[in-house]
Amino acid sequence: MRAELASYVADVFASLRRKDQRAKSDCYLRGLMLDGRRKSIQAMAGRLPDGNEQNLQQFVNQSTWDPVPVQRRICERMLPLIDPTAWVIDDVSLPKDGKMSVGVAPQYCGALGKRANCQVAVSVHAATDAASCPLQWRLFLPRAWEADDDRRTSTRVPSEVTHREKWRLALDMLDTLVGWGMRPPVVVADAAYGTNAPFRAGLADRGIHYVLAVRADVSVYPFDAEPEAPPRKGTVGCWPQPRYRHPAPSVATLAAGLGPEAFTTLTWRQGTRGRLTSRFAAVRVRPAGKAVERPIKAAASSTQGWWDGVLPDCWLLVEWPENAESPTDYWLSSLPADTPIAELVRLAKVRWRIEHDYRELKHGLGLDHFEGRSWPGWHHHVTLVTAAQAFLTEQRLAPKVPAPASPSTRPSTPSKTS
Repeated sequence: MRAELASYVADVFASLRRKDQRAKSDCYLRGLMLDGRRKSIQAMAGRLPDGNEQNLQQFVNQSTWDPVPVQRRICERMLPLIDPTAWVIDDVSLPKDGKMSVGVAPQYCGALGKRANCQVAVSVHAATDAASCPLQWRLFLPRAWEADDDRRTSTRVPSEVTHREKWRLALDMLDTLVGWGMRPPVVVADAAYGTNAPFRAGLADRGIHYVLAVRADVSVYPFDAEPEAPPRKGTVGCWPQPRYRHPAPSVATLAAGLGPEAFTTLTWRQGTRGRLTSRFAAVRVRPAGKAVERPIKAAASSTQGWWDGVLPDCWLLVEWPENAESPTDYWLSSLPADTPIAELVRLAKVRWRIEHDYRELKHGLGLDHFEGRSWPGWHHHVTLVTAAQAFLTEQRLAPKVPAPASPSTRPSTPSKTS
């Protein structure tokens, strides 16, 4: 295993020019993967025979090595291996004490289930039901940090880094990966991203299909709803453009009107306690609301920006469990109209894998055990944790070689005398 790790480090960290830096990468990865409840630098250095706390501190917090080529090489190794059915977008919170760690602020902390002092990172993961791995990370910088020159200087936040909404950080990561020649088969995210109409529009503009959870109050028009144009008054002025004359119902209202006969019982995977099954319905709808912009192509079809008023359509997937009084979950999807409902359900439910990643990254590999405060240190640590998780994923997916039989079970061979 040590030899396989050495080969892995030599490849993934080949962009690090100095031999001693690659050796520290190997040491740090071993510290993250070996037993031990605490994965801070001090604790890992104490457990490793070649661990040197000062050297590892300098490597992670002060060294200027670039983590981006390392991240790219991890993606190049993992995407063909995992062959993901979807890329999953989510964010994770890391509770912190004090106010000097980079990006820390009082904000909602999912790890604690309440508003608390924490860092928040947005991530993109390649996922199937059998394996997953982070591809990219972005540290969310709260607005309070934008003009706080003292904290920015002490934590070495680059001058070009400013506050950006989480959904914009997600699109930035997708742009980075596409720039490396890597495109997602489909993007999956929870309602914090799916309910955001500009995020959905950003994916559509990039030609990326999605299956996104949405809140129950998201408004949509039925597929067969048609916009109407009022009659023109007089002969002067522009012709009135068509629009929908009635308020759009919420997805909850529309789903409640479908009736039990519209729902089909489907199984999407085998869980540890049996098959995971529920009832689903899928209908075509037209998302509405002030945040939904007119289609760019339609607006550009005329020099005067004429638009026929027809909103683009997409799938609405609804889950209504057998014993529930009303539907419980909703998704919007831009997949083609001939996509089977079983495929929609399978993709909508693949997001569970990201919880597996976060659990392994935080509890097994020390994602939230980093005690440094700087912007470079945080990105170095996250890149090393990702490299450790990718190595473990490769080991899990590698073909299993049968162990040699013990002497007591090996077939006896006749002696020369016999």
